[in-house]
Amino acid sequence: MQFLGIGLHVIAAVFFAIHAVRTRQELYWLLILFLFPLLGSLVYGIAIWLPEVRQHRGVRKVGSKVRQLFDPTRELRNATHAVELAPTVGNQLRLADALLAADRAAEAVPHYQRALQGQYAGDADIQARLAKALLETGRAGEARDLLDRLIAANPDFKSPSAHLVYARAVAALGDREKAHEEFGVLVDYFPGFEARARYAILLHEWGETERARTLAADALRDANRLPAHTRESEQEWIALLRKADRVS
Repeated sequence: MQFLGIGLHVIAAVFFAIHAVRTRQELYWLLILFLFPLLGSLVYGIAIWLPEVRQHRGVRKVGSKVRQLFDPTRELRNATHAVELAPTVGNQLRLADALLAADRAAEAVPHYQRALQGQYAGDADIQARLAKALLETGRAGEARDLLDRLIAANPDFKSPSAHLVYARAVAALGDREKAHEEFGVLVDYFPGFEARARYAILLHEWGETERARTLAADALRDANRLPAHTRESEQEWIALLRKADRVS
């Protein structure tokens, strides 16, 4: 379709380009919009414009994924800048989380440790996130000790993600009996498929092949009942389950 001899996709690209300049978006958006006016406008509309006008929550999630695709280090850059401007507890946590998400756990550890100060010195959630960073750097013993102390001091603290870190830590330390105990509880309540996928792979590594395949097959049956968009979000763990189901 055209308006005054100009394609509507070009008009849309110009509209979004003006928006990009006014809202000080990254300059690569202008390149995308003018090189690929139709596709670029679609991507910009979903990633930047729609979230700004506060459309449906699901659309904002898609926009976040698109931004991550085109600029995967954006959050890490912004978090680093925030800490440089004001090294508050909130900013330290933001940077630590961004580093952990970028597979830079060793760099995340000191930021979590700095966040554990003042009124947050005994914060259970921060300690749990630090434990995960320690585990990802190969410091499973420290992660387990930290979580043991956390639970002793906060017996009512509940966190599926922290529980998974604990189960992984005891498994990494070679405590199979304890790992079986923890994963046995986890697989019944952990949201998503990560716990079941990790446990199935561990069972294979320990030579418990039939148990691993049974767990994987049951989990895959559950996955097949889910909507496509939900399976997409669990793609990494479903792939591991398929691997565990195939290995003999």
